[in-house]
Amino acid sequence: MATRIRLKRMGAKKQPFYRIVVADSRSPRDGRFIEEIGHYDPCKNPADVKIDGEKALKWLKSGAQPSETVRALLKKAGLNEKAAE
Repeated sequence: MATRIRLKRMGAKKQPFYRIVVADSRSPRDGRFIEEIGHYDPCKNPADVKIDGEKALKWLKSGAQPSETVRALLKKAGLNEKAAE
């Protein structure tokens, strides 16, 4: 099973916030997921990002591929360097 770490859109119209989830790559964007590992709120200033580092590293080491946006969020949180080790 190919897994992806990606964003799941939540919130009202024009007021989005996102959950960072691990999902099967074939499931829809807001559909079924395996595990929630954090959240991201771009509407706040500065943007609110909270990622559970242990869960994220576990999934990255087991082969889950992050989306472009999640990769940038992980880099900002400093988890990309830890996953490379």
